[in-house]
Amino acid sequence: MWVIKKMNQELKYANTVMRFDYVWLRDHCRSASCYNSKTHQRSLDTASVDLCIKPKNIRLDETTLFFTWPDGHVTKYDLNWLVKNSYEGQKQKVIQPRILWNAEIYQQAQVPYVDCQSFLETNEGLKKFLQNFLLYGIAFVENVPPTQEHTEKLAERISLIRETIYGRMWYFTSDFSRGDTAYTKLALDRHTDTTYFQEPCGIQVFHCLKHEGTGGRTLLVDGFYAAEQVLQKAPEEFELLSKVPLKHEYIEDVGECHNHMIGVGPVLNIYPWNKELYLIR
Repeated sequence: MWVIKKMNQELKYANTVMRFDYVWLRDHCRSASCYNSKTHQRSLDTASVDLCIKPKNIRLDETTLFFTWPDGHVTKYDLNWLVKNSYEGQKQKVIQPRILWNAEIYQQAQVPYVDCQSFLETNEGLKKFLQNFLLYGIAFVENVPPTQEHTEKLAERISLIRETIYGRMWYFTSDFSRGDTAYTKLALDRHTDTTYFQEPCGIQVFHCLKHEGTGGRTLLVDGFYAAEQVLQKAPEEFELLSKVPLKHEYIEDVGECHNHMIGVGPVLNIYPWNKELYLIR
């Protein structure tokens, strides 16, 4: 079922009422002269679009909306594409499935590790790892040779490795070679890393290459589980944490390492259209 109104553009399709501005519709034309389908980039100069533009003619069939613009150019929009790209459609977008966990839940789930060879050489091994990571936020690969080169090879199987103030890959131990508690023998309590980056790391890879003595226990916490507890028990505080921007700062002045970095943002970052939590500082 569809309904068109003359006030800009209102379209009802697939149980979704969508509202579009004519300038947006003209700017999102996907014809060959306006859009490069190979590079997924506009060819149309957005600044050339008249801000008061209105179509001369509108035609609609079962699956496609056709606009004829004042200069005679014809734009056609697939209705499913419009639903997917409308603001209203984005609000209905499925939230990334997650399994929120505490120690008991994760232990009972008995999430399997992925073997290194399977991870590197088969799509099924990579898929298994990614499924675990997307559902739980953590995933493990076992039987990895204890070298930085193998760690790097594993990381590149997942994505590009990001260049930071620490380099692409780095080896560290408790020698205080950097101005960070992680380079000491002091235990680190629950925390998230790189909060001081404007865009904090999305995936971190850790590999213990050598262990001598005692200690070194790894503590893992599901921050999304913790955030959900705050939302349920103290929604006002959740809103405060998601709206008030803070300055996250890193100051380092040790040896040859002189860095001062500042990232600004709230503790909890949520998408405005569906309130999905996607990042925790």
